Amino acid sequence: MVLTLVTGGTGHLGRDIVDRLVREGRPVRVLARSRGTRSDVEWAIGDLATGAGLQDALRDVDTVIHAATCSPIARRGGIRPTDFFTSPSAVDVEGTGRLLSCCGDAKVRHFLHVSIVGLDDATLPYARIKLAGERLVRASALSWSIVRAMPFYYLLDRLLAGLAWLPVWPVPTTLFNPVDTSDVADHVVSCAFDQRRGERPEIGGPEDLTLVSLARQYQDARRLRRKILPIELSDAKARGMGFVVSRGVRGRLSWADWLQRNESAERARVPAREA
Repeated sequence: MVLTLVTGGTGHLGRDIVDRLVREGRPVRVLARSRGTRSDVEWAIGDLATGAGLQDALRDVDTVIHAATCSPIARRGGIRPTDFFTSPSAVDVEGTGRLLSCCGDAKVRHFLHVSIVGLDDATLPYARIKLAGERLVRASALSWSIVRAMPFYYLLDRLLAGLAWLPVWPVPTTLFNPVDTSDVADHVVSCAFDQRRGERPEIGGPEDLTLVSLARQYQDARRLRRKILPIELSDAKARGMGFVVSRGVRGRLSWADWLQRNESAERARVPAREA
């Protein structure tokens, strides 16, 4: 069977992609800055931001699933003022460019790039960085696929957890359908090996809910009582901030079920202070 290289294989989505590949019996190599603990995959030590180790990582590789990204908001689980002005590009743009070049030299047969739904209208710096990286893939001479996904439940969970100390939560009323990483991983792996190429169906969660509804379900699951202040946004403003609804493939796991599944771990992390 063909050897698949996964970038970002130690992140939330990447781990689920690797799990799915291993379950299917596919040989997997994970590109990471340091060796991980699991023994059922190969480890390639390298760094997209510098290009170190990429040529060795691609040796004998047939398929690349490029799930690596560098989102400061996701890493810290919260938004800072600087996120409205700048976002690093070393991984998502320069790193993607280096990887594409090395894939061409290595004669990789399929390059699958994981991206984000709604980038064309988004205005936040991270979204513009992701779009620039996606455009590099589209312009490549490689045989490529692009899968756009909605934001993940775990990120929404982190962002709402960051509001727990506030007595009042200002929350937009716009519709949104975030998705679980396991559902995205299933879709990505299916697209990697179905012999189709190009822009593939995007994927979002199974329910279109307002952000107010998502926040209320979060509070119920975490046993919090906070006043929610609904904020009206224009369609253009909502799209610019990435608040959109995917019209492609739908995941199976709902937000409420994800919250219930993760309740014990999150209750230990988030103090249930009452307002």
